[in-house]
Amino acid sequence: MLTWISANKGTIIIGIILGLIVISIIVSIIKNKKKGKPTCGGSCGQCPMGSYCHKE
Repeated sequence: MLTWISANKGTIIIGIILGLIVISIIVSIIKNKKKGKPTCGGSCGQCPMGSYCHKE
């Protein structure tokens, strides 16, 4: 097991970093959703569905 870890430590580190990035993106989306902010980018003026998805 230890030889496998040492042989693949670069891949493991990159995987951990990418996992943390994905988790931070998901947490950010959840926080914005709870605050009532749009999670689609918020440029409703340019979106053909802008009048339907973010009614106030």
